[in-house]
Order: sequence, then structure tokens, then C-alpha cells
Amino acid sequence: MSLLFIVGQPLAEAKTTVDYPRPERLVQGNPKRTTQAFYEHPNMSCGIWECEVGAWKIVFAANKQEFFQVISGKVRLHSEDGSYHDITAGNAGVIPPSFCGTFEVLEAVKKYYVIVEN
Repeated sequence: MSLLFIVGQPLAEAKTTVDYPRPERLVQGNPKRTTQAFYEHPNMSCGIWECEVGAWKIVFAANKQEFFQVISGKVRLHSEDGSYHDITAGNAGVIPPSFCGTFEVLEAVKKYYVIVEN
């Protein structure tokens, strides 16, 4: 991977955090999630996110949305209506405001993400 700069901050200096889905939202497993935050602002954040296999319920606020592109692995986004979309390496997706459903990691995933809050 080439060196990435965002507002003068090289990738090597990105803030890294680790977390797990909240127990009340777990559907399958207890996947470790690692976030490298490249840029954080009150209304936007972006970076690289990695996660182990597992699934959990997600609920986006009416003022929050996410664009992401999968670098490696495979995820499935399940809507409450029963429909779902698979997103694999090289493909991108958008989680719209007020989305409720399940985020399922089918193969360990690494993705770029941009989250915007209005």
C-alpha cells in the first residue's frame, strides 16, 4: 500500500482503536473490530476498518450515513425487510441515514470508510 496523506497526517500516525459489538446487538460471534482513523471532524470521519467474521444489528441515526469500499473480504448488509446485499473486494456501498438492519462479515474484511453526520 502506498503512503496516504490526509491533511499532512501520514498513515503511520493514524489513531488505531479496537472494539467489539455491544452484547445486546450481537447476532453471531463476537468479532474484533479495528479502526484506523485517518481524519476526524465533528461532521465527518474516514479511515480503514477491519473486522473478523460475525454479525450484529446496526441502527443509523437520521443524520448519519456511511460510504465504504471493501479492500478485502466480504460483508452482507441485511435490511429489516429481509433483503440483503453482498459487498466484496473492489465494490462499494452506502449505508443511508436511518438504516436499521444487520451487518454480517462473511469473510474477514478490510474497508475504507467515510462517515458523514449532518
